[in-house]
Amino acid sequence: MLSEELTLDEFPPVDYAAWRALVDVDLAGAPFEKKLVTGAYEGIAIQPLYTAADWPSERAAMRGEPGTAPFVRGSRSTSESVAGWRLWQEHAHPDLGSTQQAIRDDVAGGVDGVLLRLDCAARSGIDPNDAAAMDLAARDGVAAYSLDDFDAVLAGVDLAKVAVALEAGAAFVPAAALMVQLWQRRSVGLDRAVGAFNADPLAVLARDGALPLAIDEALALLSDLAVWTEAHAPHVTAVRVGTAPYHHAGATAAQDLGVALATGVEYLRAMTAAGLAVDAAARQLVFNMAVGTHHFLAISKLRAARRLWSRVVEASGGSPTAGAMQLHAKTSKRVLTTRDPHVNLLRNTAAVFAAALGGAETITSVPFDAPLGLPDLHSRRVARNTAIILKEEGHLHRVADAPGGSWYLERLTDELAEKGWGVFQQVEAQGGMRAALESGWIAAQIESAFAPRAKKLADRREGIVGVSEFADAKHVRLERPAPDRAAIARTAAERIASIRREQAFEVGSLVSGTKPGERTVGAIAAAAAGATIGSLAGALGFGGASPSIAPLALSPFAQPFEELRDACDAWAVKHGASPQVLLASLGRPAQHGPRSQYSKSFFEAGGFLVIQDEAAGTIDAAVAALDKHQAPIAVLCSTDEIYAEQAATAAQRLKQAGAKTVVLAGVPGANEAAWREAGVDRFIFMKCDVLATLRELLAGLGVISA
Repeated sequence: MLSEELTLDEFPPVDYAAWRALVDVDLAGAPFEKKLVTGAYEGIAIQPLYTAADWPSERAAMRGEPGTAPFVRGSRSTSESVAGWRLWQEHAHPDLGSTQQAIRDDVAGGVDGVLLRLDCAARSGIDPNDAAAMDLAARDGVAAYSLDDFDAVLAGVDLAKVAVALEAGAAFVPAAALMVQLWQRRSVGLDRAVGAFNADPLAVLARDGALPLAIDEALALLSDLAVWTEAHAPHVTAVRVGTAPYHHAGATAAQDLGVALATGVEYLRAMTAAGLAVDAAARQLVFNMAVGTHHFLAISKLRAARRLWSRVVEASGGSPTAGAMQLHAKTSKRVLTTRDPHVNLLRNTAAVFAAALGGAETITSVPFDAPLGLPDLHSRRVARNTAIILKEEGHLHRVADAPGGSWYLERLTDELAEKGWGVFQQVEAQGGMRAALESGWIAAQIESAFAPRAKKLADRREGIVGVSEFADAKHVRLERPAPDRAAIARTAAERIASIRREQAFEVGSLVSGTKPGERTVGAIAAAAAGATIGSLAGALGFGGASPSIAPLALSPFAQPFEELRDACDAWAVKHGASPQVLLASLGRPAQHGPRSQYSKSFFEAGGFLVIQDEAAGTIDAAVAALDKHQAPIAVLCSTDEIYAEQAATAAQRLKQAGAKTVVLAGVPGANEAAWREAGVDRFIFMKCDVLATLRELLAGLGVISA
C-alpha cells in the first residue's frame, strides 16, 4: 500500500513530439500513416492519438452551449435534456388486431410514442378493394385505410399521452386527415396532440422509384399540410427529412449529411413559397437519420447534422433559435443480420447508445429479429427495454452533450461537418435534391462511395460477427411466421368496399381549395364524413402523371454472405447435407493451427460443412478422410516450411483420391507455378476476395448459378 497519495504533478507531461518519437522507434521504419492512421470512407484520416492541439480553444468557444446555436451540443438546453429522449417504436403488422395488441404492450412497457407504418397500398393512396392494390394490400405495413381502422389500431391508447407518428409514404395528407379526426373523436385537443405526419415525398421517390403524383404536386401537398399543422397543431410536425433510403443503399456519413441538408432546403423552399415564414417552416421539419455500429462516427454525424442545419437556417434568414434541428434516430437496417440474429441485440444497443449520446430527441430501438420478418412479443420487449435501461439505469441523459470536450469527437464532428457541407454544395450544383435524384446523380455517387466498403466486406477486412466471421455452422435459422396477408387483404377490401358504398358525398368538392392549408382542411372534413385513404388520394390528384427513377438498391452489409448460406441450406435440404470441405492439416497443431482456423472460418462463412480433425497431421490421414467423406474440396493447411516439403505431394495424392478442387491456405509466392502443376487449384490468404472465391467454388459444385 502506498504510504502517501500520488498526484498528477509527479507525472511530468509528455508532448506529442516525444510520444511520436517513441512510436517511430517501435515502428522500426514502417510508415506511421499506413500502420496507425485509419482512413474513413468519408475521406477523413482517423489519428491514433488526439490532443488539445486538435481542438484549440477558439474552436471550443464557437460550439456554443446545449440549446443554443449552432446546436452542436444539442437542440435542447441542459435543463430540458435531462428529461432524456423519447422512445418511439415502429409497428407494421398488417392485421389491425395484432398491431393493436402489440402497441398496447409497448405502451404498457414504457414507450412514449408509436410509429404507425401503413401498408404499401395505403402508402400509395390506394384502397384495398382497388384492382391496383392486388400485390400491395397487407404488405409491409398495417392494413389501415379509414378512420375506423385507425381507431381500431390505436384502441386503448391514451392519445393525450402517447405520441403517434405516421409512415404514410406519398399518402401523407390522407393519413394525416384520418389521424386528426381520430384525435378529435377521442376528444384530444390539437393543442395537446403530439406526433408527426412525416411528409417526405423525395425519400419515397428514392426508395420506391416512383410517386403516384407529380413531384410539384407532392411538394404542394407537403406545403399545404405544413401550413395547416403550423396553424393548428403546435406539438405535431408535418414534414420529415428522412435519409434512410440513401443510408441503406450504402451512403457514407458525409453523404447522409449532405442529402439531409439538400432535402431540407428543398422542403424549406416549398413551404416558404406557400407563405410560411422561415422560422415557421423550420419548425415543421423533423430529421430522421439511421445510425449504425460505427459508434463514434454515428455520434459525430448527429452532432454535425445539427451544426450544419443551424447554418442553413441562418443563411435562409431564420432566427438563431429556428435552427434547432428536431432529430429522430433509428438503428440502421444495413448493419443487422438474418444469421445469428441475437448478435443484433449488441448492434442495436450500440446504435441506441450512439443516438442517445449524439443528442437525438426521439429514438427507435429495433427488435433483433426485424430482418427476419415481423418481430414477436419477446423481441419487441427486449428492444424497448434496451433503450429504457440505457436511460433509467445507464443514466445517459443525466449529462448534456456527454461527448463534448473529447478532442477526438470534436475534431471528428468538425471534419464530418466539412465533408457533409461539401456534399450539400455538390447536390445544389446539380440543381438541388430533386434534380440530383431524378438525374441519377445521387444513386451514382452512393454506388461509387459504397464500392470500397463492399470490397472490404468481401475480403473480410470488415468482418460481420456471426456471418463472415465466427459463423456458427450448426446454427438453425430463426424463423418468424408470416401472417396470412391474402386473408387480411380480403378482409380489408370487404371492409373498405362497404365504407365506400356508404359515402354519399363528393370527396373532390371538399379538397378543391386553392389557398395554402385549404386542401388539408377539406381532407380532414372528408375523413370525418367517412372518406378513406384511397378516396382522399384520388380527390387530391393521385394516379396522374408521375415521376419514375431507378429505386436505390438496398445494401445490407451481410446480405452477400447470407445469400450463400441460404443457398447451402437449400442444397442440404435437397441432398441431405451441406457441401463439404476437408481441411488437410499437415504437421502438429501448433504448426497448422493458425491456417486451419483461418480456413475453417473462411469456408463456414459461405455455408460449407468443414471436416477438420480426422484429416490432421499427415498426408495419409488427409487422403483417408477424403476417401471416407468424399468431400469435393480439400484445403491444405500448414506452415510455409512444411508446404515446401509436402504441398506438391499432398496436392497430387488428394487429386488422385478424388478431390475436385485443392486449395492451399497461404500466399504461394515463387512456388505458385510448381504447386499449380502439382494440382493446387487456388490459394486463399488474408485480404483475398473471400466472397468471390466462395461464389466460384459453390458455382463449381452447382450450389449456385455461375
